[in-house]
Amino acid sequence: MGLRWVGREPVLVWDGGRRSGLPWGKQVGFAVVGGGERRCVGARGHRCFAGAAVSGRSVGARCEECARLDRAHSVAADTIADDPRPYSVYLAWFGPGMVKVGITAVERGSARLLEQGAVVFTWLGQGPLMSARRSEELLRTALGVPDRIAYDAKRAVRSALPEAGARAAEIRELHARAVGLDGWPDALRRMPFEAVDHTDAFGLDGLPPAVAVVGELVPGGVVRGELVAAAGPDLHLLTGRGVVVLDTRLMTGWELTGAAGSGQGEGGGEGEGEGRRGDVTVPVREFGGVQDGLF
Repeated sequence: MGLRWVGREPVLVWDGGRRSGLPWGKQVGFAVVGGGERRCVGARGHRCFAGAAVSGRSVGARCEECARLDRAHSVAADTIADDPRPYSVYLAWFGPGMVKVGITAVERGSARLLEQGAVVFTWLGQGPLMSARRSEELLRTALGVPDRIAYDAKRAVRSALPEAGARAAEIRELHARAVGLDGWPDALRRMPFEAVDHTDAFGLDGLPPAVAVVGELVPGGVVRGELVAAAGPDLHLLTGRGVVVLDTRLMTGWELTGAAGSGQGEGGGEGEGEGRRGDVTVPVREFGGVQDGLF
């Protein structure tokens, strides 16, 4: 369960494989079944043997043992050295002063960049996994760019991005510095600068500032609003209070049902009735502070 990017389109995928398209303006909503607990989603396609309960605030929705198993087979954790697939090295821009370096399998194309919410990116090179890893470390050290950026930082700037030329300028300058560095692995083919901008795909033009982020789901809670943007795992929902951001990774592990006036939920077809736009009855975190109560 969660948000997937199919091409450049966001889609909600429910347990059992059902999919809900997410065009801008759609009423999105669901309710958490009351009386239940959030359960571990398992690892690598296998159910959690213990059926363990997990925290509502965890974006991974895995117990300690399943998280360890998932991490042990992760390229991102640098635990796999013999993957024969070619990899791409990239620079991703999320906002002014927020650029990261990373790698992704060539066969995945730009999917990884959409999943991370990268507003603009460019490829740097392509080659075997370990060569890509060495170049990633070289760039982190020489250029002073990290390999990850916090989601709260990404969310805070999405409604105040500069124009297209300025968006590309920062990674253009870093790309020029990167390809001129000594120490690139011989097996890594350097690639020319070409900025790919996801602003339209994410719906960020004219995006109102978010007022809060969903902190966790709770039994009996409802999240409902009009979809105005989506980036990475986040849905930006217009509610009666303003735009609230929902990290869809918080949905996994819960038993969910459709909410009246929303789009498709896990259990069936379109919700009936008008509903009240802006029903959010789960804990939220306000930008610049913490709110422990409910809407």
